[in-house]
Amino acid sequence: MAKSGALNGKMVVLMGGTGFLGNYVAQALLSRGARLRICGRDPQAAFKLKPLANLGQLQFARMNATDRQSVERCIEGADAVVNLVGSFDGNLRKLMGEAPGWMAEAAKSTGAQSFVHVSAIAAEPDEDTVNEYASAKHLGEERVKAAYKNATIVRPSIIFGKDDNFLNMFGDLISKLPVLPVFGPEAKLQLVYVDDVAEAIAQALENPGKHGGKTYELGGPEALTMMEVNQRIADAQRRKRTFLPMPDALSATFAALPGTPMGSDQWNLLKQGNVASGDYPGFEKFGIEPKPLGLFLDKWMTRFRKHGRFEPRLSA
Repeated sequence: MAKSGALNGKMVVLMGGTGFLGNYVAQALLSRGARLRICGRDPQAAFKLKPLANLGQLQFARMNATDRQSVERCIEGADAVVNLVGSFDGNLRKLMGEAPGWMAEAAKSTGAQSFVHVSAIAAEPDEDTVNEYASAKHLGEERVKAAYKNATIVRPSIIFGKDDNFLNMFGDLISKLPVLPVFGPEAKLQLVYVDDVAEAIAQALENPGKHGGKTYELGGPEALTMMEVNQRIADAQRRKRTFLPMPDALSATFAALPGTPMGSDQWNLLKQGNVASGDYPGFEKFGIEPKPLGLFLDKWMTRFRKHGRFEPRLSA
């Protein structure tokens, strides 16, 4: 049953809404009765949302975030806009630096009542590290604020969920390999649950008078090191594993090699850690109590156990 409220019947455009976070933001908005236009390179990736929508509640549009005209066409007629575009590949300055400014300008000109820009904790400048991803995110924030004064900036830490690319990647590796290297073993991550982030975005959209013009850092309730994250995943799989902490120099060399799953930007971000600075408000301003990883991990790792849910003890 759709809820009544500020977003009921409003057209909300999700730019880059076909990905992991976009799926959950869409569900939070559909439950509020919003009409959605989900825009991305591959709109079909969001077709799985169709059964959750009422007739006429869901639209899909193909978008090229590096093409200003494509961006502007997608935002025409929007009552609210969310920018979810993010990548470690391609022209990062254009994708995450310039394009958010185009989106904000288009939202302003079309009369959108609220604009939420999803950035990252990495957007806080670090003078000691040159990082194309972080620089692009920072530029994107600046362009959005310049074009749409009442925009809400949301900076989540690393987002986890049952279908994410983070826990599932490590879960798969840990299930297969008895010995694993750990890059940045002491780096701290404030993993944040995807539903909590989606709820904060939805609230920011429906109440721009309260949340507009503000920046929020959204982190989970605990800061875990990369070593602790790996060990928790192994424990949830009931497997005994040997984890080898990798020296920073070796990790940097690995990240610089072509074809590796972790690039130099990702390594630099990992080494710095990913926790809220404390300089900005967080979930408390939305009345959300963020959920810890431990609430879900045992259940989600069941499929990686040797005997599934029948696994009684540690496995080799």
